[in-house]
Amino acid sequence: MEKQMPVAPSQYDLSPADLATVLALARRGTLAAAGELLAIDSSTVFRALQRIEKGVHQRLFERTRGGYRPTELGAHLVRHAERIEAELDAARSATQSPGGAVSGTVRISTTDTLLHGLIMPALRTLSVEHPLLQFEITASNELASLTRRDADIAVRATSAPPDHVVGKRLGPIDVALYAARSRGKHVPPIDPATAPWIAPDEALPQHPGVLWRKRRYPAIVPRYQVNSILSVAEGIAAGLGIGVLPVFLARERDDLVALTDVLLDARTQLWMLTHPESRHLRRIATVAHHLSETIALDG
Repeated sequence: MEKQMPVAPSQYDLSPADLATVLALARRGTLAAAGELLAIDSSTVFRALQRIEKGVHQRLFERTRGGYRPTELGAHLVRHAERIEAELDAARSATQSPGGAVSGTVRISTTDTLLHGLIMPALRTLSVEHPLLQFEITASNELASLTRRDADIAVRATSAPPDHVVGKRLGPIDVALYAARSRGKHVPPIDPATAPWIAPDEALPQHPGVLWRKRRYPAIVPRYQVNSILSVAEGIAAGLGIGVLPVFLARERDDLVALTDVLLDARTQLWMLTHPESRHLRRIATVAHHLSETIALDG
């Protein structure tokens, strides 16, 4: 009797909808959140995942208490799904842009200090050059996830950008110690060891200015603590105390005066971060290039 060969399982034909499901679950981490992204209910996401995993005969996600985490194969499919998403986005942009104009929405994540001091001035000319571009800007101390597409571009001060994104260093962020500029004729010298300080609160524990103060004046307890560097600047200008500010934020103000030279041991770097699969999209590339060419940290 002739021996029969084992029948290999039929090859599963992955569809764009399957990849969209995998991508949504990888980005959001839960069935409910992925369902919101896909505009379907969580049970439909669950059944779709079961069907896909049964079809490919492998697990695509590990079920953990923290949510769904992609396996090695799942992460591989996510990368394919991201490339397809980027190509579709580029195709839509091409068909929606009259005469080849750059159009669409670009989401930027940054901090309020960088937004008001650097990004908004840089966007002024870009908006004139490309009137069809729109912007969604989020100012927060938390770095938005480029992997989950919470933002297209992140502009952040950091010494170590994440390794899963594409980073371009825009230059050093210098800081100095500032006080309010006195309008009187006689200004007594200011001793940082005894003067009142205004400083960021626990929302910014690793801010270079905070770390510098703790190294240089460990006994100082700030009289005023605020939750943003912009508030530090306004408090100093109001005469509440002295504090450390980025030079780019103080250079255009005539109500602040530097008490020190640039604090070289408190210097950090400004980075622009983009996702590797979306950075070539025309609208994102246009904005990223303009910011990198326009943002001025010196002078």
